[in-house]
Amino acid sequence: MSIRNKIQSSILNRLLSMVNEQSQPNLNALNDIVKEVRVLELNMKAFGYDLARKMAAALPPTVDRGPQVIGLQSKGCTQSDMESDWVAHWAHAIGTPMIYHRKLWEFAYVLQALFEGGHLQPGQRGLGFGCGAEPIPSYLAAQGVGVTATDFSQEEAIESGWVDTNQHLGSAAVPFIPHLVTKEVFERFVEIDTVDMNAIPDRLKGFDFCWSICALEHLGSIERGLAFIERSLDTLRPGGTAVHTLEFNVEADGPTVDNWVTVLFQQRHLEAMAARLDRAGHRVAPLDFSTGAGVLDGFIDMPPWHDARTQGGAAGLGEPSHLKLSIDGFVCTSFGIVVRKGA
Repeated sequence: MSIRNKIQSSILNRLLSMVNEQSQPNLNALNDIVKEVRVLELNMKAFGYDLARKMAAALPPTVDRGPQVIGLQSKGCTQSDMESDWVAHWAHAIGTPMIYHRKLWEFAYVLQALFEGGHLQPGQRGLGFGCGAEPIPSYLAAQGVGVTATDFSQEEAIESGWVDTNQHLGSAAVPFIPHLVTKEVFERFVEIDTVDMNAIPDRLKGFDFCWSICALEHLGSIERGLAFIERSLDTLRPGGTAVHTLEFNVEADGPTVDNWVTVLFQQRHLEAMAARLDRAGHRVAPLDFSTGAGVLDGFIDMPPWHDARTQGGAAGLGEPSHLKLSIDGFVCTSFGIVVRKGA
């Protein structure tokens, strides 16, 4: 670091410090502006999480009528989805209580897409990318579906922060979900593998379906993430289904994050990709970019998201509950893409 940069850094640290050298409140103008931001963030999270918990508790009892064909579109997570029968069914199927959280939506979205594609039956074969400790492989194994569950290498996961947030396969206490399947059945139907999503090996071929849950935004760039979606079709038989969820910047216009640890896709990226796949003879489920009109569609969570009970001094806030969140200052949500491979 140059002397000039060191001086600037020293000045900035002094301006932003909560107290001065005598432990008295720092009264400079810049600090007056920023010192309460963290408290405001915690207040917002507390009210948002409390509202989401109360809304979940107030939902009428649901009667699980089994899986239903709804004509799933390529779309973003919304409050109306979370309150639908189809999400309630899959939450019940994987033994998860109803909470307003986009991760539950992602699990339900993938399973709904696989159900509508006819893949949740014995004899089918599926390939999961970046699986981490998610319940999808265990649920599929319990249905008699063969699964190859893959993830980044341990080194790549540590570098990208997945181990720290318990999203990597190796970070799970056990590589299966005991309440969904026995260890014997899991080991019979599930194979664990390490795969670089930027270089899918040719040996992975002929699967009936493949999926990934918020993994492809960690491949280094928007271009790489879109290329992964297209390359994932090479692992499928003709007519197979690819279903992927990703981080979506809900602002259609303006800048977004690219060439970073986590990139943020926009409407224009997905529309261009869908057009390319259509020209290649594949079928992308219709794109729906509506962001929802519910009260929780307007609640934008802020970091820390993964465990607000302990991180960042946010003790007592409870489990995170959000459908949208701020990533590097951009409003984001989960977005699902369903592609049927052409013949």
